[in-house]
Amino acid sequence: MGRACAERLVEMVDVLLLVDRDESTLATAVRELSDGGHRAAVEPFPLDVSDGAGLARLAARVEQRGALRAVAHAAGISPTMADWRQIFSVDLVGSAMLAEELRPLASEGTAMVLFASMAPHLGITDPQPAPDAVLDDPLHPDFLERIRDAVGETVEDPGMAYAWAKRGVQRLVRREAERLGPVGARACSLSPGIIDTPQGQQEAEAQPVMQLLVERTPLGRVGGADEVAAVAAFLLSDEAGYVSAVDVLVDGGLVGTMRSGDVA
Repeated sequence: MGRACAERLVEMVDVLLLVDRDESTLATAVRELSDGGHRAAVEPFPLDVSDGAGLARLAARVEQRGALRAVAHAAGISPTMADWRQIFSVDLVGSAMLAEELRPLASEGTAMVLFASMAPHLGITDPQPAPDAVLDDPLHPDFLERIRDAVGETVEDPGMAYAWAKRGVQRLVRREAERLGPVGARACSLSPGIIDTPQGQQEAEAQPVMQLLVERTPLGRVGGADEVAAVAAFLLSDEAGYVSAVDVLVDGGLVGTMRSGDVA
């Protein structure tokens, strides 16, 4: 999905910094995007988003290349890829660290889209004041211990950790939008459903319930990475200039129908 976003953004900005921790994947993407005669100059930036020092270097490089126009933050790990601590560290804490580093660079017209998930919409439906208070402070030095205490031992299940971490991302953009608003900048989250990517296929193989969710999706199919990227590109465009502090579901209608009770 991040690569699909890059294919959209390469026509929207003057300089495109591509970030990935896999230098080989990054080099391939830069080469292919640079060979297409696109608007943007494409530059690689190898980085693990949970690396605070690396994020500071990224922010410095962004500032060197010009005004910050758009941020599509699609990096993340899913339940089959890591334990609960790493999921929180990358999906939520990494997102918060990135937002904090880039915030001083925001100006009129800057837009940020942080990728969340439909998972919290389906798995965490009741008010959760105590866990939410912890989620809203993801940069606290004892965050992992605090969220374990607030949620309980169930948070050690990678699937539940993923849902809670992505809920934290959805909440993060609301606070970030409030911080960015005074300078004319925006922040939204985007929550994909079941998308046909290598990561999504890995999850489907490990979790048979994924196929059931596809069958219950009103559109009756998985989504495509480009369909997600198209929504991200809109949210980052000037056409979405009055859209901020919201979570946008790209899930084929699954969450809406399950919440309404229309699906048997």
